[in-house]
Amino acid sequence: MVVRIRGRALPHGEHVDLCADGDRWTDDPVPGAEVVDGWLLPGLVDAHTHPGTTDANQPLDEDLLREHLRQHVDAGVTAIRSPGLAGDPPPWFGTDPDTPRAFHAGPWIARHGQFFDDWGRHADVHELPGLAAAQAAKSGWAKIIADWSVDDEPVPVDVMTAVVAAVHAVGGRVAVHTQHAAGSAAAVAAGVDSIEHGMWLSPDLLDRMAAQGTALTPTLSGFERALPDVAAKPDGPRKDWFVGGVHALRSLVTAASEAGVRILAGTDAVPHHRRAVLDEIHALSARIGPHEALAAASWHARAFLGLPGLEPGAPADAVVYAEDPRLDLDQLAHPVAVILRGRRVR
Repeated sequence: MVVRIRGRALPHGEHVDLCADGDRWTDDPVPGAEVVDGWLLPGLVDAHTHPGTTDANQPLDEDLLREHLRQHVDAGVTAIRSPGLAGDPPPWFGTDPDTPRAFHAGPWIARHGQFFDDWGRHADVHELPGLAAAQAAKSGWAKIIADWSVDDEPVPVDVMTAVVAAVHAVGGRVAVHTQHAAGSAAAVAAGVDSIEHGMWLSPDLLDRMAAQGTALTPTLSGFERALPDVAAKPDGPRKDWFVGGVHALRSLVTAASEAGVRILAGTDAVPHHRRAVLDEIHALSARIGPHEALAAASWHARAFLGLPGLEPGAPADAVVYAEDPRLDLDQLAHPVAVILRGRRVR
């Protein structure tokens, strides 16, 4: 049955009345459509998720991948970005009608001696630009591990710059994992498209990030979740790095939003659970307020991925709530309806 959505649409709060014409919204009326009324979002986005595995170094499991994607849809997530997968995804990934639209960077790309031994592709530093360009030519994105352990040297800025140039030359984009000041500085100087985590990123770099369009995906809720266990461990360099980094990241998210950096909501959740994206929205809301937190998990993230919002001709995705979720984020756990590719899936 054709779906029709009516109500106030975020971000602007104006009245919207749209019908799904296949996988596109139209403002032409369709007789007999199923009408869903409420507060409308263009669909939630998890911009940093690694579905299909439950632990580091495990191979991609197709059945588990489907289960994780179903959990995303159940939470109202209609699009995901996977900056790093445990293997090349199956052909149906991102196109199956019951699973979210998907953007991915294939397996992670890291230097020898960094990252998990059995995950990703490991190479010498001079090989990174070629590997990244080849991956981006296949999937549109490449993911580089700029730094890993506490004492690791980051990917040098000249190599990171070469990675960005090579990937952009094939029409792709670059996401970079960094949790150290030097790795973040190299990523910003190189002009990467998104910084993942950004722990210890210097606030002095935020204006440049905003000017060049480098997004920040802080995955704040994951760090907050791990903080009590790490804080209880014996003192040492790794504990100091992590605990201090989480406190710095809280302030960084606020400063980044004020500087005009695009913030993306990403869960980095392994194992996955239905509330993961909702936890991230709550964590971001504590730093940048509910409107901007929802933007990071909906219209801002969709725009970053090239997905328009609730307008004629846009992909027919939406999540409907009984009340304005900005006034009560707990509404997010109880959607009235989830529309994916023009079909009501919840």
